[in-house]
Amino acid sequence: MELRELRYFLAVYETGSVTAAARRCFISQPSVSAAIAALERELDTVLFARHRKGVAATAAADVLYRRARPLVDDALSLKALFEPTPAAEVTLGLMRSLDIPRVLPLLKPLTQAGDVRLFLVEADAPCDARIVSRSMTDKDEAFAPLWSEGYVLALPPRHELRLKSQLTLADLEGLPLIGRCNCENADQTGDLGFKPQIVAVATTEEWALALVEAGVGATVLPEGVVPPDARVATRPLADLGLRREVGVAYRQADAGSATVTRILQAVGHAPPGPASRRAA
Repeated sequence: MELRELRYFLAVYETGSVTAAARRCFISQPSVSAAIAALERELDTVLFARHRKGVAATAAADVLYRRARPLVDDALSLKALFEPTPAAEVTLGLMRSLDIPRVLPLLKPLTQAGDVRLFLVEADAPCDARIVSRSMTDKDEAFAPLWSEGYVLALPPRHELRLKSQLTLADLEGLPLIGRCNCENADQTGDLGFKPQIVAVATTEEWALALVEAGVGATVLPEGVVPPDARVATRPLADLGLRREVGVAYRQADAGSATVTRILQAVGHAPPGPASRRAA
Protein backbone atom coordinates (compact mmCIF):
# COMPACT_ATOMS: atom_id res chain seq x y z
CA MET A 1 0.00 0.00 0.00
CA GLU A 2 1.48 3.33 -1.08
CA LEU A 3 0.95 6.79 0.40
CA ARG A 4 0.12 8.04 -3.07
CA GLU A 5 -2.78 5.59 -3.33
CA LEU A 6 -4.13 6.67 0.04
CA ARG A 7 -3.94 10.35 -1.02
CA TYR A 8 -5.98 9.60 -4.14
CA PHE A 9 -8.46 7.58 -2.07
CA LEU A 10 -8.95 10.52 0.32
CA ALA A 11 -9.54 12.88 -2.60
CA VAL A 12 -12.19 10.58 -4.09
CA TYR A 13 -13.85 10.04 -0.71
CA GLU A 14 -13.98 13.79 0.06
CA THR A 15 -15.11 14.96 -3.39
CA GLY A 16 -17.39 12.02 -4.22
CA SER A 17 -15.99 11.98 -7.75
CA VAL A 18 -13.00 10.45 -9.52
CA THR A 19 -12.94 13.41 -11.93
CA ALA A 20 -12.92 15.97 -9.10
CA ALA A 21 -10.25 13.99 -7.25
CA ALA A 22 -8.04 14.01 -10.36
CA ARG A 23 -8.37 17.79 -10.60
CA ARG A 24 -7.51 18.22 -6.91
CA CYS A 25 -4.41 16.01 -7.22
CA PHE A 26 -3.36 17.47 -10.60
CA ILE A 27 -3.21 14.07 -12.29
CA SER A 28 -5.22 12.21 -14.91
CA GLN A 29 -8.51 10.48 -14.11
CA PRO A 30 -7.22 7.00 -15.14
CA SER A 31 -4.37 7.35 -12.61
CA VAL A 32 -6.87 7.90 -9.81
CA SER A 33 -9.02 4.98 -10.97
CA ALA A 34 -5.95 2.72 -11.13
CA ALA A 35 -4.92 3.68 -7.58
CA ILE A 36 -8.39 2.95 -6.20
CA ALA A 37 -8.47 -0.38 -8.02
CA ALA A 38 -5.06 -1.29 -6.58
CA LEU A 39 -6.28 -0.49 -3.05
CA GLU A 40 -9.41 -2.56 -3.50
CA ARG A 41 -7.36 -5.54 -4.71
CA GLU A 42 -4.90 -5.24 -1.83
CA LEU A 43 -7.64 -4.86 0.81
CA ASP A 44 -9.90 -7.37 -0.96
CA THR A 45 -12.90 -5.10 -0.58
CA VAL A 46 -14.99 -2.62 -2.51
CA LEU A 47 -14.39 0.99 -1.50
CA PHE A 48 -16.74 2.85 -3.84
CA ALA A 49 -19.95 2.09 -5.65
CA ARG A 50 -19.92 3.73 -9.08
CA HIS A 51 -22.96 5.59 -10.39
CA ARG A 52 -23.75 8.20 -13.04
CA LYS A 53 -23.02 11.25 -10.89
CA GLY A 54 -19.82 9.93 -9.32
CA VAL A 55 -19.10 7.40 -6.61
CA ALA A 56 -20.58 6.51 -3.24
CA ALA A 57 -18.39 5.42 -0.35
CA THR A 58 -19.03 1.96 1.09
CA ALA A 59 -18.85 1.01 4.77
CA ALA A 60 -15.30 -0.26 4.13
CA ALA A 61 -14.35 3.14 2.72
CA ASP A 62 -15.71 4.83 5.87
CA VAL A 63 -13.46 2.64 8.02
CA LEU A 64 -10.43 3.22 5.80
CA TYR A 65 -11.01 6.99 5.72
CA ARG A 66 -10.96 7.29 9.51
CA ARG A 67 -7.55 5.59 9.63
CA ALA A 68 -6.07 6.97 6.42
CA ARG A 69 -6.80 10.66 7.00
CA PRO A 70 -4.54 11.14 10.07
CA LEU A 71 -1.95 8.77 8.59
CA VAL A 72 -1.59 10.83 5.40
CA ASP A 73 -1.64 14.12 7.33
CA ASP A 74 1.15 12.88 9.59
CA ALA A 75 3.21 11.71 6.62
CA LEU A 76 2.85 15.04 4.82
CA SER A 77 3.71 17.04 7.94
CA LEU A 78 6.79 14.84 8.46
CA LYS A 79 7.94 15.62 4.92
CA ALA A 80 7.43 19.34 5.54
CA LEU A 81 9.90 19.23 8.44
CA PHE A 82 12.72 18.63 5.98
CA GLU A 83 11.67 20.99 3.21
CA PRO A 84 14.01 23.99 2.78
CA THR A 85 12.87 27.27 4.24
CA PRO A 86 11.56 29.56 1.48
CA ALA A 87 14.05 32.26 0.52
CA ALA A 88 13.41 35.67 2.05
CA GLU A 89 12.62 38.35 -0.52
CA VAL A 90 14.60 41.59 -0.25
CA THR A 91 13.75 44.53 -2.51
CA LEU A 92 16.43 47.20 -2.74
CA GLY A 93 16.02 50.52 -4.55
CA LEU A 94 19.02 52.05 -6.31
CA MET A 95 19.39 55.62 -7.49
CA ARG A 96 20.57 55.76 -11.08
CA SER A 97 23.79 57.69 -10.57
CA LEU A 98 25.50 55.03 -8.43
CA ASP A 99 28.89 53.77 -9.53
CA ILE A 100 29.37 50.05 -10.13
CA PRO A 101 32.69 49.53 -8.26
CA ARG A 102 31.14 50.75 -5.00
CA VAL A 103 27.74 49.12 -5.35
CA LEU A 104 28.65 45.58 -6.42
CA PRO A 105 30.50 44.73 -3.16
CA LEU A 106 27.41 45.90 -1.26
CA LEU A 107 25.12 43.58 -3.23
CA LYS A 108 27.28 40.44 -3.12
CA PRO A 109 26.49 39.48 0.50
CA LEU A 110 22.82 39.44 -0.48
CA THR A 111 23.18 37.79 -3.90
CA GLN A 112 25.46 35.07 -2.53
CA ALA A 113 23.21 34.23 0.42
CA GLY A 114 21.35 31.03 -0.34
CA ASP A 115 18.28 32.06 1.65
CA VAL A 116 17.67 35.45 -0.01
CA ARG A 117 16.03 36.45 -3.29
CA LEU A 118 17.18 39.95 -4.17
CA PHE A 119 15.09 42.29 -6.29
CA LEU A 120 16.50 45.61 -7.54
CA VAL A 121 14.18 48.48 -8.45
CA GLU A 122 14.30 52.21 -9.10
CA ALA A 123 14.91 54.35 -6.03
CA ASP A 124 11.37 55.75 -6.12
CA ALA A 125 9.68 52.34 -6.44
CA PRO A 126 8.24 50.43 -3.44
CA CYS A 127 11.13 48.69 -1.67
CA ASP A 128 12.44 47.58 1.73
CA ALA A 129 15.35 50.03 1.63
CA ARG A 130 17.20 52.09 -0.95
CA ILE A 131 20.72 53.27 -1.63
CA VAL A 132 20.43 56.98 -2.35
CA SER A 133 21.96 60.37 -1.63
CA ARG A 134 20.99 61.86 1.73
CA SER A 135 19.38 64.76 -0.16
CA MET A 136 16.86 62.28 -1.64
CA THR A 137 15.58 60.90 1.67
CA ASP A 138 12.07 61.50 2.95
CA LYS A 139 11.27 62.87 6.39
CA ASP A 140 10.03 59.49 7.60
CA GLU A 141 13.25 57.71 6.61
CA ALA A 142 16.36 56.88 8.61
CA PHE A 143 19.72 57.10 6.86
CA ALA A 144 22.86 54.96 7.32
CA PRO A 145 25.77 56.64 5.48
CA LEU A 146 28.08 54.57 3.26
CA TRP A 147 30.41 57.08 1.58
CA SER A 148 30.80 60.75 0.76
CA GLU A 149 32.20 62.21 -2.45
CA GLY A 150 32.70 65.51 -4.21
CA TYR A 151 31.91 66.60 -7.76
CA VAL A 152 34.29 67.12 -10.66
CA LEU A 153 34.10 68.65 -14.11
CA ALA A 154 34.63 66.08 -16.87
CA LEU A 155 36.20 67.61 -19.98
CA PRO A 156 36.83 66.28 -23.50
CA PRO A 157 40.34 64.75 -23.57
CA ARG A 158 41.87 67.57 -25.67
CA HIS A 159 40.02 70.53 -24.15
CA GLU A 160 42.22 73.49 -23.28
CA LEU A 161 40.83 73.71 -19.72
CA ARG A 162 42.50 70.39 -18.96
CA LEU A 163 45.77 72.34 -18.68
CA LYS A 164 44.51 73.87 -15.43
CA SER A 165 44.88 71.72 -12.33
CA GLN A 166 41.84 73.33 -10.71
CA LEU A 167 38.87 75.20 -12.11
CA THR A 168 36.22 77.57 -10.80
CA LEU A 169 32.57 78.06 -11.63
CA ALA A 170 33.55 81.07 -13.74
CA ASP A 171 35.30 78.66 -16.13
CA LEU A 172 31.91 77.12 -16.91
CA GLU A 173 30.46 80.32 -18.34
CA GLY A 174 30.02 79.92 -22.08
CA LEU A 175 31.23 76.31 -21.89
CA PRO A 176 28.99 73.76 -23.68
CA LEU A 177 27.59 71.61 -20.90
CA ILE A 178 25.84 68.25 -20.79
CA GLY A 179 23.01 68.07 -18.29
CA ARG A 180 22.32 64.91 -16.29
CA CYS A 181 18.79 63.58 -15.80
CA ASN A 182 19.92 61.86 -12.61
CA CYS A 183 21.46 64.90 -10.95
CA GLU A 184 20.41 64.65 -7.29
CA ASN A 185 21.61 68.21 -6.51
CA ALA A 186 20.06 70.11 -9.40
CA ASP A 187 18.14 72.38 -7.00
CA GLN A 188 21.41 73.39 -5.30
CA THR A 189 23.16 74.36 -8.54
CA GLY A 190 20.36 76.33 -10.11
CA ASP A 191 22.04 79.71 -9.47
CA LEU A 192 25.62 79.73 -10.78
CA GLY A 193 25.72 83.46 -11.46
CA PHE A 194 25.24 82.87 -15.17
CA LYS A 195 22.99 80.86 -17.49
CA PRO A 196 24.61 77.49 -18.31
CA GLN A 197 24.86 76.58 -21.98
CA ILE A 198 23.20 73.15 -22.01
CA VAL A 199 23.82 71.43 -25.36
CA ALA A 200 22.57 67.94 -24.41
CA VAL A 201 20.89 66.05 -21.58
CA ALA A 202 22.13 62.55 -20.75
CA THR A 203 19.82 59.91 -19.29
CA THR A 204 22.69 57.97 -17.66
CA GLU A 205 26.14 58.77 -16.33
CA GLU A 206 27.68 56.44 -18.92
CA TRP A 207 25.94 58.36 -21.69
CA ALA A 208 27.08 61.69 -20.22
CA LEU A 209 30.71 60.51 -20.21
CA ALA A 210 30.37 59.17 -23.76
CA LEU A 211 29.18 62.59 -24.95
CA VAL A 212 32.12 64.21 -23.16
CA GLU A 213 34.54 61.80 -24.84
CA ALA A 214 32.97 62.66 -28.19
CA GLY A 215 33.66 66.34 -27.58
CA VAL A 216 30.01 67.40 -27.36
CA GLY A 217 30.59 69.26 -24.11
CA ALA A 218 31.63 69.01 -20.48
CA THR A 219 29.62 67.81 -17.50
CA VAL A 220 29.67 68.02 -13.72
CA LEU A 221 29.17 64.70 -11.97
CA PRO A 222 30.13 62.78 -8.80
CA GLU A 223 33.79 61.85 -8.85
CA GLY A 224 33.12 58.20 -8.10
CA VAL A 225 31.11 57.56 -11.27
CA VAL A 226 34.09 58.32 -13.52
CA PRO A 227 35.84 54.99 -14.21
CA PRO A 228 39.66 54.92 -14.17
CA ASP A 229 39.81 54.08 -17.88
CA ALA A 230 37.47 56.88 -18.98
CA ARG A 231 38.95 58.93 -21.82
CA VAL A 232 38.04 62.26 -20.25
CA ALA A 233 39.93 64.81 -18.18
CA THR A 234 38.49 65.50 -14.72
CA ARG A 235 39.20 68.63 -12.67
CA PRO A 236 37.83 69.79 -9.30
CA LEU A 237 35.87 73.03 -9.07
CA ALA A 238 37.46 75.08 -6.31
CA ASP A 239 34.40 77.13 -5.43
CA LEU A 240 31.81 74.37 -5.76
CA GLY A 241 31.50 73.24 -2.14
CA LEU A 242 29.12 70.48 -3.11
CA ARG A 243 29.32 66.90 -1.91
CA ARG A 244 26.91 64.02 -1.83
CA GLU A 245 26.57 61.51 0.98
CA VAL A 246 25.34 58.13 -0.20
CA GLY A 247 23.80 55.63 2.17
CA VAL A 248 20.95 53.27 2.93
CA ALA A 249 17.59 54.93 3.49
CA TYR A 250 14.76 52.98 5.09
CA ARG A 251 11.47 53.75 6.80
CA GLN A 252 11.99 54.55 10.47
CA ALA A 253 8.94 52.42 11.21
CA ASP A 254 10.84 49.42 9.75
CA ALA A 255 13.97 49.94 11.85
CA GLY A 256 14.82 46.69 13.58
CA SER A 257 12.82 44.53 11.16
CA ALA A 258 14.48 41.35 9.92
CA THR A 259 14.70 42.60 6.33
CA VAL A 260 16.19 46.02 7.14
CA THR A 261 18.59 44.41 9.64
CA ARG A 262 19.77 42.02 6.95
CA ILE A 263 20.35 44.84 4.46
CA LEU A 264 22.28 46.94 6.98
CA GLN A 265 24.44 43.99 7.96
CA ALA A 266 25.16 43.25 4.29
CA VAL A 267 26.46 46.77 3.68
CA GLY A 268 28.51 46.79 6.88
CA HIS A 269 26.19 48.64 9.25
CA ALA A 270 25.09 47.36 12.62
CA PRO A 271 21.32 47.44 13.12
CA PRO A 272 20.32 50.71 14.82
CA GLY A 273 19.37 50.81 18.47
CA PRO A 274 16.60 53.02 19.84
CA ALA A 275 18.93 55.98 20.39
CA SER A 276 20.40 55.95 16.88
CA ARG A 277 16.92 55.62 15.37
CA ARG A 278 15.79 58.77 17.10
CA ALA A 279 18.94 60.60 16.00
CA ALA A 280 18.30 59.66 12.37
